Amino acid sequence: MEDYIINVGKIEEWQMINDVSSLDEVFQRAKRVLVGGGTVALIREQRSGETWKVNEFSSLEDFEEYRTNIYKYVK
Repeated sequence: MEDYIINVGKIEEWQMINDVSSLDEVFQRAKRVLVGGGTVALIREQRSGETWKVNEFSSLEDFEEYRTNIYKYVK
């Protein structure tokens, strides 16, 4: 199964505007990838277009911990 890439900047943006539906959609897709045996990568993108990997999840437990941390800042 292919890896799933999450842009951390978008996650932070959705957190600030409390866009729960967008967060739910991304996290549901990521969870399906993990359950299917893939990995989820967190990337950060600069304005120049350069990207780098911030973190990577291959276990559902680690990913759920990350997801929980994101949602605790959403109202």
